[in-house]
Amino acid sequence: MICVQLFDLSFQYDVHSLIKAFHQTEDVSVAPIGRTEEPFTGYRIDDAGGKLQCAYYEDAQLIRKTDAPLFDTDRTGLKNLLKRTLYGLLSAQSGRELPWGTLTGIRPVKIPMKMLSDGRPDEEIRAHMKQTYLVSDAKTDLALGIAKRERSILSTLHTSDGFSLYIGIPFCPTTCMYCSFTSYPIGKYAHLTDAYLNALDAELKLVSEVYGDRILDTVYIGGGTPTTLEPEQMLLLHEMLDRYFDLDSVLEFTMEAGRPDSITAKKLATMYETGINRISVNPQTMHDETLSVIGRRHTTGQTVDAFHMAREAGFSNINMDIILGLPGEDICMVAETLEKIACLAPDALTVHSMAIKRAAAMHDYLSAHPEMQSINTPEMMDLCTEYADKMEMYPYYLYRQKNMAGNFENVGYARDGKYGLYNILIMEEVQSIAAVGAGTISKAVLADGRIERCDTVKDVTLYLSSIDQVIGKKRDFYTRMKQLSQEKE
Repeated sequence: MICVQLFDLSFQYDVHSLIKAFHQTEDVSVAPIGRTEEPFTGYRIDDAGGKLQCAYYEDAQLIRKTDAPLFDTDRTGLKNLLKRTLYGLLSAQSGRELPWGTLTGIRPVKIPMKMLSDGRPDEEIRAHMKQTYLVSDAKTDLALGIAKRERSILSTLHTSDGFSLYIGIPFCPTTCMYCSFTSYPIGKYAHLTDAYLNALDAELKLVSEVYGDRILDTVYIGGGTPTTLEPEQMLLLHEMLDRYFDLDSVLEFTMEAGRPDSITAKKLATMYETGINRISVNPQTMHDETLSVIGRRHTTGQTVDAFHMAREAGFSNINMDIILGLPGEDICMVAETLEKIACLAPDALTVHSMAIKRAAAMHDYLSAHPEMQSINTPEMMDLCTEYADKMEMYPYYLYRQKNMAGNFENVGYARDGKYGLYNILIMEEVQSIAAVGAGTISKAVLADGRIERCDTVKDVTLYLSSIDQVIGKKRDFYTRMKQLSQEKE
């Protein structure tokens, strides 16, 4: 346990997140100064004597200290000063630096995006990222390049007068070890899928009433694994969408086909016939031994077969996901995965850095198998960039998560014209997203830029038994959002 004494608990989240970035495998507790047991071992952060002081103690003995003069500044300025000062102590203690410096949020691209919108030149943006957040030059270049690409793409969408639709299908062939999403094994829950589709019908009807005067830009069917649905159920879902929405306006219609063991030629043909124009066939790794460890009951051969079937079905926009930091995988294994993917020539590649979450079985597995480490390195990230370049792909969206191996990021690469529009919208939060299904979160973007959210119960059986309450809660949410929007006009 890493103990922290902090002079102002309003900075608790920022301090906790930054210390966890350096101490990823340890728990961190934050308390007011003087509230922890003595002799104190841990970090003490104080603002005494006109200075911001960050120190590390072992049994009340000072080991290392950094400080910075306190200037008249607002809360944001004080927070950034605190994080830079603490970062200096953590970096000196560990002997390493973080590629994203003091940034711990999930959307670092928002910083250069806003500065570009304000008309700031590139050099000012670069200086701000380095001086304020200590971000490396390489990550600044990545974030700035993505921000420019996203701005160009977003200019073609209906942000204020449009919306996007997310449909959650919470069933999977099996639950992957690293997964913390809403997911139920289809073998055990198949008897609920028809009832689930009926519940979706009720939710979709409500969304069509709420957003009837807006343009539907993108539809994203995710999960879980949507391709656990049978072809007849896919057709039924499409009939619902066609009944309630004008699908002619949809620019991107995505369905995740992430598990190769859930893909058949008939399902792919059905998806293509119903207008789906973007899919994901996700290997995560091209090593069978790793697939077995992480609970994915398919082989690399099935991944290759599924990809070829998707091409034969007519799909010209296929994304593939990989994960860096899977147990026991080194850079040579990552290189082999990337080489096999390059031979398939997908249209997009999404690179995830492993995020070890307590809700996922991976956390306990790694604790019980110390020989199977989760490792991500700058060289692995660079290798992915090199292969993306070879496949003529550009980075177009980025996000981060807590407890990511190597403190890196998730990056989506795609060929020009094959960018995932929904991915950009979910990251930049400039368009309202109506989400239906168990475990989903709807997001309303108000005229002043404020964002309000409405979550849905995760447990699929509870979702089905309480669908009337779910509809009532969302109806109240949308009514309140409409009132807030009218007040701003």
